[in-house]
Amino acid sequence: MGTMIGDALCRAGERVTIIDRPHRINQILSMGGLVVIDPQGNEHTSMPAALATGTMQAGIQDVVVLATKSQDLPHAAPGVPALVDENSSVLSIQNGIPWWYFHLINHELRGTRLKSVDPDGTLERNIDSSRVVGCIAYPAAELNPDGKVRHVEGNRFPLGEIDGKPRERTGRLVQMFVDAGFKSRILEDVRSEIWLKAWGALSINPISAITGATMADICTFGPTRELTARMMQEAQAIAESLGATFRHTIERRIEGARAVGHHKTSMLQDAEAGRPLELNALMGAVLEMADLVGQDAPAIRNVYACAALLNEGLVSAREAEADPAP
Repeated sequence: MGTMIGDALCRAGERVTIIDRPHRINQILSMGGLVVIDPQGNEHTSMPAALATGTMQAGIQDVVVLATKSQDLPHAAPGVPALVDENSSVLSIQNGIPWWYFHLINHELRGTRLKSVDPDGTLERNIDSSRVVGCIAYPAAELNPDGKVRHVEGNRFPLGEIDGKPRERTGRLVQMFVDAGFKSRILEDVRSEIWLKAWGALSINPISAITGATMADICTFGPTRELTARMMQEAQAIAESLGATFRHTIERRIEGARAVGHHKTSMLQDAEAGRPLELNALMGAVLEMADLVGQDAPAIRNVYACAALLNEGLVSAREAEADPAP
């Protein structure tokens, strides 16, 4: 997602700095820039104004786009203060439930820290909530082994202030996405939109990782479609207990996922690549919220158990590869 957004912003004339791990920066350099294949099969290459492996190299930015996986955010967060000043905005584009969900919320749980996504408060300490603007990424994209990113479908990036009060910066950020060729709008209730996206991610993603099935497979096969709907029903009850509303029905949400086609979810892509799964933000936080509001969620809990076991194996294999036995 970061590559896709960065490429579009580059081509729109923005001065873009990409911060990533050394191997990814080297890969971008070897390809001559960010390479994105659009849904029509056209290949675009753009070279950012700067490439960096650390935030100190990058310096102060007008807008910091946090496009890392949620499980990687605690590693990235300590570098965020080096990127911002009093005029900077931080755009949060993580799947699932964000660490700031209870920050500035009009609810009795205001200020509660979600331990599943920010266990020791690293995110709270390093990312000032007053700078954060929530953003929901609807496009589907895949990172190919050669480093190119394939934009499968979708172009919507709605965003909103986490206290529900639009500011001048909100409009500027929306215009930034529009100028880059995306669809964007200001959300009055960013948390409800987060749940709408998370509805599918907390159900379809783990089922996909466990079974190896695509989105269309899961939404077409009767038993997994039924399981998806049951997980969504449980999530809806939790969300509504927290004041969120849903502008779509479960059936419409599942049909929308089915229409994406035989796309591998990001969690299945991670599983196949041997990477840790984005479980805490997609499922752990939802189960933590269920406990906070006293809602039962047996289907989500059971699928989480299976996905957590899969993740345990992926993490163990990765650790063994990094530190092989003598």
